[in-house]
Amino acid sequence: MELEERVAELERRMAALEGAAGAAGAASADRDRDEAAPVVGESDFWALEGLKAQLAQYKAADGGVLYTGAVRLPTGERYDWQTGQFTEALLDGDWSEAAESFAALGHPVRLRLLREILGGRRTAADLTALDGVGTTGQIYHHLRQLTGAGWLHSAARGRYAVPADRVVPLLVVLTAARPMT
Repeated sequence: MELEERVAELERRMAALEGAAGAAGAASADRDRDEAAPVVGESDFWALEGLKAQLAQYKAADGGVLYTGAVRLPTGERYDWQTGQFTEALLDGDWSEAAESFAALGHPVRLRLLREILGGRRTAADLTALDGVGTTGQIYHHLRQLTGAGWLHSAARGRYAVPADRVVPLLVVLTAARPMT
Protein backbone atom coordinates (compact mmCIF):
# COMPACT_ATOMS: atom_id res chain seq x y z
CA MET A 1 0.00 0.00 0.00
CA GLU A 2 1.40 3.42 -0.97
CA LEU A 3 2.14 5.98 1.74
CA GLU A 4 -0.62 8.35 0.57
CA GLU A 5 -3.17 5.53 0.67
CA ARG A 6 -2.01 4.53 4.15
CA VAL A 7 -2.30 8.11 5.41
CA ALA A 8 -5.78 8.44 3.86
CA GLU A 9 -6.83 5.20 5.55
CA LEU A 10 -5.35 6.43 8.83
CA GLU A 11 -7.33 9.66 8.55
CA ARG A 12 -10.54 7.74 7.75
CA ARG A 13 -10.08 5.47 10.76
CA MET A 14 -9.24 8.37 13.07
CA ALA A 15 -12.42 10.12 11.94
CA ALA A 16 -14.37 6.96 12.80
CA LEU A 17 -12.74 6.82 16.23
CA GLU A 18 -13.49 10.48 16.84
CA GLY A 19 -17.09 9.94 15.74
CA ALA A 20 -17.48 7.10 18.22
CA ALA A 21 -15.91 9.17 20.98
CA GLY A 22 -18.17 12.10 20.10
CA ALA A 23 -21.29 9.94 20.22
CA ALA A 24 -20.33 8.61 23.63
CA GLY A 25 -19.68 12.14 24.85
CA ALA A 26 -23.00 13.41 23.47
CA ALA A 27 -24.92 10.88 25.55
CA SER A 28 -23.49 12.30 28.75
CA ALA A 29 -23.59 15.93 27.59
CA ASP A 30 -27.14 16.49 28.82
CA ARG A 31 -26.22 15.26 32.32
CA ASP A 32 -23.10 17.38 32.49
CA ARG A 33 -24.36 20.53 30.78
CA ASP A 34 -24.06 22.68 33.93
CA GLU A 35 -20.52 21.55 34.72
CA ALA A 36 -17.45 23.31 33.39
CA ALA A 37 -15.95 21.84 30.24
CA PRO A 38 -13.14 19.41 31.06
CA VAL A 39 -9.60 20.53 30.45
CA VAL A 40 -7.53 18.17 28.37
CA GLY A 41 -4.59 17.28 30.55
CA GLU A 42 -1.59 15.02 30.53
CA SER A 43 -3.67 12.02 31.59
CA ASP A 44 -6.18 12.43 28.76
CA PHE A 45 -4.44 10.75 25.82
CA TRP A 46 -7.42 9.38 23.89
CA ALA A 47 -6.21 10.87 20.59
CA LEU A 48 -2.70 9.56 21.16
CA GLU A 49 -3.97 6.08 22.00
CA GLY A 50 -6.10 6.08 18.84
CA LEU A 51 -3.09 7.15 16.77
CA LYS A 52 -0.95 4.39 18.30
CA ALA A 53 -3.61 1.81 17.46
CA GLN A 54 -3.69 2.99 13.85
CA LEU A 55 0.09 3.03 13.58
CA ALA A 56 0.27 -0.54 14.92
CA GLN A 57 -2.08 -1.67 12.13
CA TYR A 58 0.31 -0.21 9.55
CA LYS A 59 3.36 -1.53 11.38
CA ALA A 60 4.72 2.02 11.44
CA ALA A 61 7.46 1.37 13.98
CA ASP A 62 8.80 4.90 13.76
CA GLY A 63 5.41 6.35 14.67
CA GLY A 64 3.54 9.30 13.33
CA VAL A 65 2.07 12.69 14.04
CA LEU A 66 -1.61 13.59 14.05
CA TYR A 67 -3.17 16.97 14.60
CA THR A 68 -6.82 17.75 14.68
CA GLY A 69 -9.23 20.41 15.75
CA ALA A 70 -12.88 21.35 16.06
CA VAL A 71 -13.05 25.15 16.04
CA ARG A 72 -15.78 27.77 16.24
CA LEU A 73 -14.55 31.25 15.43
CA PRO A 74 -15.99 34.46 16.91
CA THR A 75 -17.75 34.92 13.54
CA GLY A 76 -19.68 31.67 14.12
CA GLU A 77 -17.83 29.74 11.41
CA ARG A 78 -17.00 26.15 12.34
CA TYR A 79 -14.09 24.03 11.17
CA ASP A 80 -13.45 20.33 11.82
CA TRP A 81 -10.13 19.18 10.45
CA GLN A 82 -7.34 16.65 10.90
CA THR A 83 -4.24 15.37 9.18
CA GLY A 84 -1.43 13.01 9.97
CA GLN A 85 1.94 11.90 8.67
CA PHE A 86 4.22 8.98 9.36
CA THR A 87 7.44 9.95 11.13
CA GLU A 88 9.59 8.51 8.35
CA ALA A 89 7.91 10.73 5.73
CA LEU A 90 8.36 13.80 7.92
CA LEU A 91 12.02 13.16 8.69
CA ASP A 92 12.85 12.28 5.08
CA GLY A 93 10.99 15.26 3.61
CA ASP A 94 12.47 18.56 2.49
CA TRP A 95 12.04 20.84 5.48
CA SER A 96 13.13 23.88 3.50
CA GLU A 97 9.70 23.79 1.83
CA ALA A 98 8.22 24.98 5.13
CA ALA A 99 10.49 28.03 5.40
CA GLU A 100 8.22 30.43 3.48
CA SER A 101 5.21 29.42 5.54
CA PHE A 102 7.04 29.90 8.84
CA ALA A 103 8.62 33.14 7.64
CA ALA A 104 5.19 34.56 6.83
CA LEU A 105 4.10 33.87 10.41
CA GLY A 106 7.31 35.32 11.84
CA HIS A 107 6.14 38.93 12.14
CA PRO A 108 3.91 40.24 14.95
CA VAL A 109 1.85 42.41 12.59
CA ARG A 110 1.09 39.43 10.34
CA LEU A 111 -0.03 37.39 13.32
CA ARG A 112 -2.27 40.24 14.41
CA LEU A 113 -3.74 40.55 10.92
CA LEU A 114 -4.51 36.82 10.91
CA ARG A 115 -6.16 37.08 14.33
CA GLU A 116 -8.23 40.06 13.22
CA ILE A 117 -9.30 38.30 10.01
CA LEU A 118 -10.33 35.19 11.96
CA GLY A 119 -12.23 37.51 14.29
CA GLY A 120 -14.26 39.00 11.44
CA ARG A 121 -12.29 41.97 10.15
CA ARG A 122 -12.04 40.83 6.55
CA THR A 123 -11.63 43.94 4.41
CA ALA A 124 -8.45 45.86 3.74
CA ALA A 125 -10.26 48.98 4.98
CA ASP A 126 -11.02 47.30 8.33
CA LEU A 127 -7.43 46.18 8.67
CA THR A 128 -5.88 49.56 7.80
CA ALA A 129 -8.07 51.19 10.46
CA LEU A 130 -6.36 49.17 13.22
CA ASP A 131 -3.88 50.93 15.48
CA GLY A 132 -0.28 49.76 15.47
CA VAL A 133 -0.25 47.76 12.23
CA GLY A 134 1.56 50.30 10.08
CA THR A 135 0.76 52.22 6.94
CA THR A 136 -1.58 51.04 4.21
CA GLY A 137 1.41 50.04 2.09
CA GLN A 138 2.93 48.07 4.96
CA ILE A 139 -0.36 46.28 5.60
CA TYR A 140 -0.66 45.30 1.94
CA HIS A 141 2.92 44.03 2.05
CA HIS A 142 2.04 41.81 5.04
CA LEU A 143 -1.17 40.62 3.36
CA ARG A 144 0.81 39.67 0.23
CA GLN A 145 3.30 37.70 2.34
CA LEU A 146 0.50 35.81 4.08
CA THR A 147 -1.32 35.20 0.80
CA GLY A 148 1.84 34.00 -0.94
CA ALA A 149 2.49 31.50 1.85
CA GLY A 150 -1.08 30.21 1.74
CA TRP A 151 -2.22 31.54 5.12
CA LEU A 152 -4.69 33.92 3.43
CA HIS A 153 -6.58 34.15 0.21
CA SER A 154 -8.37 37.07 -1.32
CA ALA A 155 -12.05 36.19 -1.22
CA ALA A 156 -12.89 39.28 -3.27
CA ARG A 157 -11.13 42.48 -4.15
CA GLY A 158 -9.88 43.94 -0.87
CA ARG A 159 -11.47 41.15 1.19
CA TYR A 160 -9.39 38.45 2.87
CA ALA A 161 -10.03 35.10 4.56
CA VAL A 162 -8.00 32.31 6.08
CA PRO A 163 -8.61 29.26 3.85
CA ALA A 164 -10.75 26.64 5.60
CA ASP A 165 -7.98 24.03 5.42
CA ARG A 166 -5.56 26.43 7.14
CA VAL A 167 -7.63 27.52 10.17
CA VAL A 168 -6.83 24.53 12.38
CA PRO A 169 -3.18 24.29 11.23
CA LEU A 170 -2.73 27.98 12.10
CA LEU A 171 -4.11 27.40 15.58
CA VAL A 172 -1.94 24.28 15.94
CA VAL A 173 1.18 26.29 15.02
CA LEU A 174 0.24 28.93 17.58
CA THR A 175 -0.32 26.22 20.19
CA ALA A 176 3.06 24.64 19.41
CA ALA A 177 4.79 28.03 19.67
CA ARG A 178 3.56 28.68 23.20
CA PRO A 179 5.96 27.93 26.05
CA MET A 180 5.45 24.50 27.57
CA THR A 181 4.38 24.62 31.21
